[in-house]
Parts: sequence; C-alpha cells; structure tokens
Amino acid sequence: MTRRKQHHFLHNVESAHVIEVGKPQYKTIKGQWRTDYFKNNNPIVLELACGKGEYTIGLAQAFPDKNFIGVDIKGDRIARGSKVAQTLGLMNVGFLRTDINYLREFVAKDEVDEIWITFPDPQPRPKQEKHRLTHPRFLAVYKELLVPGGTLHLKTDNPELFSYSLEKIKECSFKDLHSTTDLYNSELNEIHLGIKTKYEQLFFSKGFTINYLQCKNG
Repeated sequence: MTRRKQHHFLHNVESAHVIEVGKPQYKTIKGQWRTDYFKNNNPIVLELACGKGEYTIGLAQAFPDKNFIGVDIKGDRIARGSKVAQTLGLMNVGFLRTDINYLREFVAKDEVDEIWITFPDPQPRPKQEKHRLTHPRFLAVYKELLVPGGTLHLKTDNPELFSYSLEKIKECSFKDLHSTTDLYNSELNEIHLGIKTKYEQLFFSKGFTINYLQCKNG
C-alpha cells in the first residue's frame, strides 16, 4: 500500500463524514440515517459508485435542504470526497464505504427519495450483465429503498448500457420515464445543474454525448 493510500485510509477512520467497517454506525445506520447521522428529517439522495464524490458534493452544495450519501467500495476515492466535504463544511454529506451488492444492509425500505447512478462501469460482456447497476436485481433493490414516487437518475456515455437500461427500467415497472441521448442539448439539461464528474468532463471534452434518464418508483 502506498503512503498516499495509507493517508486516505487513516482519514476515513477519523472522519465523521465516512461510515465504514469498524465504526459503530456501520452496524446500526440502517433506517437511522436521518435521526442518527444527519440529525434532520430532510430528503435523502444516494449516489451509487460515487468515486471521488464530485457529484455528491456538487448536489449537496446546490441543495442544502437535502441529505446526500455517496456509496463506493474504494476507500481512497471516498477519502477524497470526504476531505472536500470537510473543507467546505458540508453537514448534509456522508459517505458509505461498502459494496453496492450489500446496499440493503445499510438502507431501509422507503428511506431514500432519489438515487443517482453516474457513469457506472458498463460491464459490456454478456457474462458481466448481472454486475450492471441497472440489471433487474439492482433495480429491484432501488424500488425497495426508494419512497413511492422517488426518482432514479442515470448518466452514462455508453450507448449500449443506456439502451440496456431503458429496456430493463421499463420491464421493472418504473414510471414517468424521460430520457435523452444528448443531455447538453436537451431540455433535461437543467436537472443536472452542470455538475460534471472527472469522467464526464473527459468524455465530454472528447466529443462524446451524454445519455441521461430519469424515472419514478411506481
């Protein structure tokens, strides 16, 4: 392990912005995010596979009346987001270090108002399908955790994943689906507030169009 990674992992241990294995809240936070972590009754928004938390941080700054949780398994990435949240004094941001496969262990039924999936690994090979974050097994989890009428968002530069996601979301009975294959030239552009992840900036600078969809939990 590099010295830089050691520094990041030490930060996570000490940071109140990070919930991870070894901390008491890691085992008790399910269903208690508002009461035990954020100390308010504001809506909760998840960003899955949040990486360094650029989107989580950006949304938290734009919506101080909402609570934001970035979820990722990579401790060094989460540390970067946590440090920014700490520097900015953001009290409506938390980071959960866990594998998304175990999301049900940390978030209760109807506890979440929105879910963002931003530029996930497209898992392009057929044998990888079950690992796509819009596979039906994940969509079933999102439907459980989202309140009725809660919103699911997806942004991706990958047209194959986007087409796949549209198909599966329809099959899983989400409603009020809106989508575009060119977000920045769409009327849906206002929704994302111009916030770009590192990967999104890279894709956009190379001329890729950004695919976006939103739908409601039926």
